Amino acid sequence: MAEKLIIFDTTLRDGEQSPGASMTKDEKLRIARQLERLKVDVIEAGFAASSNGDFEAVQAIANAIKDSTICSLSRANDRDISRAAEALKGANRARIHTFIATSPLHMEKKLRMTPEQVLEQAKLAVRFARNQAADVEFSPEDGYRSEIDFLCRVLEAVIKEGATTLNIPDTVGYAVPELYGNFIKTLREKIPNSDKAIWSVHCHNDLGMAVANSLAGVKIGGARQVECTINGLGERAGNCSLEEIVMAVKTRRDYFGLDVGVDTSQIVPASRMVSQTTGFVVQPNKAVVGANAFAHASGIHQDGVLKARDTYEIMRAEDVGWSANKIVLGKLSGRNAFKQRLNDLGIEMDSETEINAAFARFKELADRKSEIFDEDILALVSDESVTSEKEQYGFVSLAQHSETGERPHASVVFSVEGREVHGQSDGNGPVDASLKAIESHVKSGAEMILYSVNAISGSTESQGEVTVRLQHSGRVVNGVGADPDIVVASAKAYLSALNKLHSKADRVAAQG
Repeated sequence: MAEKLIIFDTTLRDGEQSPGASMTKDEKLRIARQLERLKVDVIEAGFAASSNGDFEAVQAIANAIKDSTICSLSRANDRDISRAAEALKGANRARIHTFIATSPLHMEKKLRMTPEQVLEQAKLAVRFARNQAADVEFSPEDGYRSEIDFLCRVLEAVIKEGATTLNIPDTVGYAVPELYGNFIKTLREKIPNSDKAIWSVHCHNDLGMAVANSLAGVKIGGARQVECTINGLGERAGNCSLEEIVMAVKTRRDYFGLDVGVDTSQIVPASRMVSQTTGFVVQPNKAVVGANAFAHASGIHQDGVLKARDTYEIMRAEDVGWSANKIVLGKLSGRNAFKQRLNDLGIEMDSETEINAAFARFKELADRKSEIFDEDILALVSDESVTSEKEQYGFVSLAQHSETGERPHASVVFSVEGREVHGQSDGNGPVDASLKAIESHVKSGAEMILYSVNAISGSTESQGEVTVRLQHSGRVVNGVGADPDIVVASAKAYLSALNKLHSKADRVAAQG
């Protein structure tokens, strides 16, 4: 039998560090359930010590997910490790992932520690973590830019202390494939106890080589775990893309000679869920999950595919989940069918009241839109601008007027802590007028740094999904809103972003 390549998904931790991509506990749990359905081996659920919200999310995922190993990141100190262990108590299989920087630049400028101090801290952290969990991963942050002899000393020592996985991060995306692969190969050859741990790769995409570097780490370096995210989500230019790694290894099994346990038919549903939850739209020409990934515009290509699909297709669209894009419900569908579809999509609601509210929104949408797709349902239940008790702001209604030669005007009714307020404004267009009408009352002072519109499905009847990214006092948040009316979707997205700004959830930036 071929060796197995372990797929370690860090969408909920490193992916969430994209500016504006932070998720609520319920959103994280929904994505974790989809990752379990995808059959990833390890889910890095978060960084439990960074905030109470992240602790609760890791804890909820550890209690809910049964088939995947649940992991929490921690810095190399007792407090972080204890917090991670506490959050992971309910997990069937738990992993503590601890890290400390080992490159000269990071040790001197960031940690202000000597190499000997870093070595000792790494040993103590792994020893402490090993007393909390049988499965301990260690990462030397900025490992690729570390001095190899010192790195060998650190890695040999942490294996002796009980580390079961060693992850070698290209934290800043500086590596190139051949050099990175040989770097890991050299480490494994130089460290006498290297065979006592599984070797892992974690590559960032700053030069567009995260997937290539990771595959080189596997093929040349002998790594047997890849750390990756859905859609390549992550800070700066993102992380190694899970869907590209999985399909590369499966499609070129003749070259890699490895098996992966992922259910590839769940890749596209996972991609859609992450995109709609975070507001990070997948580019059309993205490999595997982009809208054009299996489209053929060239006449020669179309002719070839019609005669024999493998003339231009090395993967089947249905193998990665594109066949799931079917009409599933309509206005005559009943509550039980709707509830079953929620379950099929991995959406769990805590109470009958929530299901009833979601079903009411579904019926309202079905009256306006004859064909309801999975994407519509995901947007429906993840639309955070639906008024709830937890929200500061909630959308109520909107009226706007625009005609050629006249300045557009909008009137928006929205709730503030449950009390309805009215805002009015002119603007350069109906969207601009609507958002200014909200801001005229809220006076948030936030700067809009992104506004984008995406059609959820491919017709003029489609729901529009709007992403608004706001920046205020150093914080960056995304708001997402969906509605058949783009102006309404824009108002919902703006209120969603304001809610996130208002929540003031604190986060500690960290990467392994």
